[in-house]
Amino acid sequence: MSVQDIQRAVDAWISQWEEGYFSPLSNLARLTEEVGELAREINASHGEKPKKTGAAPSSAGAEMADILFVLVCLANSMGVDLSAEFDAVMHKYNIRDAERWTPKS
Repeated sequence: MSVQDIQRAVDAWISQWEEGYFSPLSNLARLTEEVGELAREINASHGEKPKKTGAAPSSAGAEMADILFVLVCLANSMGVDLSAEFDAVMHKYNIRDAERWTPKS
């Protein structure tokens, strides 16, 4: 799926409910919560803090997908075209960091 396809799919899903999108501030709180869940998952699998006995299984990929969903909800609710914004940020990185790193041979 392209970023535009993802934004359309999320919008189609949200649009079926009368409540629609949460406010940007609520979505930001949700995004923060989801990032915390990713942090917990990575800490359990790559850090020093294993999951509690009986904790529900999850995966870093599933948590990243949750983050993407909420981020797209936030973008859609604010009228942000993530595809265009991502193109712009990649252009910025390509210009700004052109001499910053050592290229692979």
